[in-house]
Amino acid sequence: MDLTYRPRRLRRSDAIRSMVREHNLGADDFIYPLFVHEGDNVQEIGAMPGAKRWTVEALIGEVQRAWDLGIRCIVLFPKVNESLKTEDGSECFNEQGLIPRAIRRVKEEVPGMAVMTDVALDPYSCDGHDGIVSPDGIVLNDQTVENLCKQAIVQAQSGADFIGPSDMMDGRVGAIREALDDEGFDHVGIISYTAKYSSAYYGPFREALDSAPRVVSSKPIPKDKSSYQMDPANAREAIVEAQLDEQEGADILMVKPGLAYLDIIYRLRQESELPVAAYNVSGEYSMIKAAAERGWIVEKDVVLETLLSFKRAGADLILTYHACDAAEWLGG
Repeated sequence: MDLTYRPRRLRRSDAIRSMVREHNLGADDFIYPLFVHEGDNVQEIGAMPGAKRWTVEALIGEVQRAWDLGIRCIVLFPKVNESLKTEDGSECFNEQGLIPRAIRRVKEEVPGMAVMTDVALDPYSCDGHDGIVSPDGIVLNDQTVENLCKQAIVQAQSGADFIGPSDMMDGRVGAIREALDDEGFDHVGIISYTAKYSSAYYGPFREALDSAPRVVSSKPIPKDKSSYQMDPANAREAIVEAQLDEQEGADILMVKPGLAYLDIIYRLRQESELPVAAYNVSGEYSMIKAAAERGWIVEKDVVLETLLSFKRAGADLILTYHACDAAEWLGG
């Protein structure tokens, strides 16, 4: 064949492919989500093989392992005792609560590790929603934001490096930024869940934290979170959310879920100069684990290809439960 250009010339060997590779994965691309609880023992999570609920003390060993593998940021999620859950989720700003104590221990034992937190009421709510539910079943925006600001301040006081509002209330990024600055925490960053969709991929996570919406007899509870999380059919709306978050002071924008929303990651990358994060969520993780357990896929290959897809779409950072495994594979 009389061809002037043959693309396969640049695929001919490992050395050549590595020379022209457009995107690369590294352990410092990952933010590692960790579940913590008040129990005496580390617990397996049935819907998330390999993931665990850590005690505060056992958590430190896992954080150290992540650090040794080159991971430089973790995000903490609490499984809160039922006795502490209330309609207003006020346990979220208890200075001696689970997450503040966990942050302080991490900062004492692995001081170099950046700590991101989750700001939302669902782990602390007896209703299972990210916000306060009114007697007539409406998730209240402004009243919720007041409690989220209190939560963010307590987390910052405990040593958090990044606050992660995952609630999707309107105006919460600006309110949290103002609250942090007023308390002298202008150095604490905000990784905003900018485009968080009302997704079916969150099921295993909600099992891990027991944080799904609940039916109660005293008032109507919305069966899902679609009145505040984004409609999966919408893409342009994500740009509106990104513009608002940027104006309100977000430092990093996040898309959640990741794999089914690569187009949204790409759109945000085109629209903003801020770093963009992708959340490789629990449902995505569990599907890979289930297929690998059955021998239908090679786990390492599928995980690394999946994570690379986030970078290719435009993500600078990836929250993933595969973080330690991926870091080991990449280091090897």
